[in-house]
Amino acid sequence: MNKFKLEKLLIWQKTMDFGEEIDDLAEAFPDKEKDDLSFQIRRAADSIALNISEGSIGQRNPEQKKFIGYAIRSLAEVVTCFYKAKRRNYLDITQFEILYENSFE
Repeated sequence: MNKFKLEKLLIWQKTMDFGEEIDDLAEAFPDKEKDDLSFQIRRAADSIALNISEGSIGQRNPEQKKFIGYAIRSLAEVVTCFYKAKRRNYLDITQFEILYENSFE
């Protein structure tokens, strides 16, 4: 089907999968975090793919670099949420390391 250029982008595909992984993770956070850390990490993870898709429009989109920058900033936000989750004992060190490595990829 792939009618949009973004659907062929490996980085977009990976960030779509990453967003689902983060959604599953956030679902396991305690109820007290549902409106805070859970919401924030989901929003930031989804923002990565959304910005990559926005930057993929056009042949030589001069704004592509800007949107990739936004995606990287959202990724940094997700990583910071990992640190918060680890400090609050919602993630053990092994989970943290796996998620951190996936983020770096």
